[in-house]
Amino acid sequence: MIKKITFLILICFVVFSCKKDDDTVDACLEITNVIATNITTSIATINWTDPNGSDSYIVEYGEAGFVLGSGTMVVETMTSTTLSNLNPETTYDVYVQAVCSTNNSSLFSDVLSFTTETLPVVPEFRPNLSELNLFSGNLGDLNISSRAFKYELNTQLFTDYAHKQRLVALPENTTMQYDGDGLPIFPDNTVIAKTFYYNIDERDLSLGRIIVETRVLIKINGAWETGDYKWNAEQTEATLDLNGSIVPVTWIDVNGETNSVDYEIPTNTDCFTCHHTYEDITPIGPKLRNMNFNVDGVNQLDEFINRQRLTGVSSSTEVSSIVNWQDTSESLEDRARSYFDINCAHCHIEGGTCEVQSTLRLAFETSLEDSNIVERKSSISLRISEYSQDFSMPFIGTTIIHAEGVELLRAYLQTL
Repeated sequence: MIKKITFLILICFVVFSCKKDDDTVDACLEITNVIATNITTSIATINWTDPNGSDSYIVEYGEAGFVLGSGTMVVETMTSTTLSNLNPETTYDVYVQAVCSTNNSSLFSDVLSFTTETLPVVPEFRPNLSELNLFSGNLGDLNISSRAFKYELNTQLFTDYAHKQRLVALPENTTMQYDGDGLPIFPDNTVIAKTFYYNIDERDLSLGRIIVETRVLIKINGAWETGDYKWNAEQTEATLDLNGSIVPVTWIDVNGETNSVDYEIPTNTDCFTCHHTYEDITPIGPKLRNMNFNVDGVNQLDEFINRQRLTGVSSSTEVSSIVNWQDTSESLEDRARSYFDINCAHCHIEGGTCEVQSTLRLAFETSLEDSNIVERKSSISLRISEYSQDFSMPFIGTTIIHAEGVELLRAYLQTL
């Protein structure tokens, strides 16, 4: 009897073992070659390779770093899907899983990461600065869009000790074109922006800053137009304001001293006063000679040339340059003339606001004899040494004396 029972058990084991072998399910293999194509500011197409020939797939995606199971899931029957309603300038992670059959799915694929396109810069004076797409992320962080680039000047205009961030946004597939040592030729729909701000404490930049205004120039149908955006107290947005206003600002300088100024945001009429030659509005700062110097160890113009932002010239060595007025290794005359050039020459040139009222011609390239600086040195010294509205120089754009600039110019005038 025992032998008979044992035999029956063995028979059953063999039968069921064979049955199990016949029904063995093949492993569902992982998806491979996950790629993203046709990426725009809000859409991306995801394609993959399936070694299984599955009937359906699960695609899970979310912003970079999301945890599987917490993302957005899409079920597909083809080996591709289009993700929509994505945020611009955002990196996403994507995983794909094959569903070979009920209760038989693959592991998720390796992660695919891609970044959506940056919104194009809008060459229009919209009501809010954010609508121009000059910056990425939080507006107050002043992170320049990848569709724009920063530029710096060797000698900078004095504006009541405000710091400035300068940028240019060129239309896609265009460049600045070399046109001598002055302003390059900018294509239509170029946007130039300059943002003015104060560090709350120059000794500790982590304390943040106070952004006051962003001045904008846009070239429209061959002519430049001006606009000014005033920042709100929350530093989250700036609104177009052509009427000007006064903003009280207080900051601590590098010596630990508290400074205050009633900062004047210019009217659009004030902008025209400085930004014109004859009757044409024109930029002031981004002349090639003003940008021909090293920034972070690399010549700025060469960087523009190498990145195809400036064409028509092969090297910075073909362009002259002005000097940094603070660089004491340069001659006193060159430093003073550079200071005059950026702070005064836009009015004191042929076609400038002061062409008729003054004989001074203060462009850097103007000879000393033709500049009339020697003949007017007493008047210059008097009008830069004290602030008096409608008398002191510069005529507009500042409300306090630039002590360091005055010291430089007085030293130079004393040599004449």
